[in-house]
Amino acid sequence: MEEILNDSILTSELEKFEKKYNLEMQNGPVSTTTQFEYAWSMVRSDMASDMKTGLVLLEDLYVKHPEGRRDYLYYMAIGHTRLKDYSEALKHAQAFLEIEPNNQQVIALEELIKKRMDIEGLKGVAKATGAALVVGGILGLGFAMLKK
Repeated sequence: MEEILNDSILTSELEKFEKKYNLEMQNGPVSTTTQFEYAWSMVRSDMASDMKTGLVLLEDLYVKHPEGRRDYLYYMAIGHTRLKDYSEALKHAQAFLEIEPNNQQVIALEELIKKRMDIEGLKGVAKATGAALVVGGILGLGFAMLKK
């Protein structure tokens, strides 16, 4: 699962899908396949702004093309995980599992998302504790200096 989350697209590949998408957009409606290819390539970009654009395109496909919802949910879960938006990622993974509850790949993704949520939660607690200790130390020092 890590390899899918760490998979980055080459700039030349991204540009190829972007060119195809823009060409179709100029000539009329964009095909579902082209929009999906472009969205997935954007989600695999190393730039957060590209990933977010890819997610918007996937969400649009999800609404307009119910026959592909299962796939769109999976790739949205991947995208949100890459952006470290774990609550959204988990929501999409769980929605996928409602459609296909025994999909081992998505079960593994769900477990990975939960693990990352736990790690991020621990980091948040550590940061809050560290900040409280610093503030407490400063206040303690200030009170000690006032007593002198």
